[in-house]
Amino acid sequence: MSVDTVPYTMRGKKGAAYEVDGAVPVAPGLVVFRLPGDLDLNNPARWNIGHHSGYIVAEAMTREFAMAGAEAIAPLYDWTREIAFLREEIDEDKVLTLLGKHRCDVANSHGYHRGNVSNNGTYTDADIEQAVAASDGMNALQILVAMSETVPWMGLDTNDFNEAHDRIVTAVGAA
Repeated sequence: MSVDTVPYTMRGKKGAAYEVDGAVPVAPGLVVFRLPGDLDLNNPARWNIGHHSGYIVAEAMTREFAMAGAEAIAPLYDWTREIAFLREEIDEDKVLTLLGKHRCDVANSHGYHRGNVSNNGTYTDADIEQAVAASDGMNALQILVAMSETVPWMGLDTNDFNEAHDRIVTAVGAA
């Protein structure tokens, strides 16, 4: 399934601007995007719902959660309005309740993990090849668990996780 993406400029701490490739427009004024790899390296919630102004509305552990959260809050307000006007009319409890039902939270609320988790939700062919080569008779599940030390799976969408799993199963000859 092909998804149209748009360029997006995210506003970070102290007004810093970060260019984001591949933001997905969900509704007028709202996009879903993955944090740039060099930003908040210890934050496991790599997916964000962004306002067109560049401010983050919420964060999520997976793209699926962020998309569902954005779709849930989209009809509540005119998100194309400037943030100053929205702040006056938004019922934060209502928005947070809806976001929470889709496992989305306010930005920077997931805490931080030791080490760099910026690759959370991504893996490479080399990651799988390296894990299989070092598997020493492990089954596919054991390899997946072992890979979690270097590839945090929590940010991977369901389809991508299933694809990685299937590739590991095939690589160890279990299929």
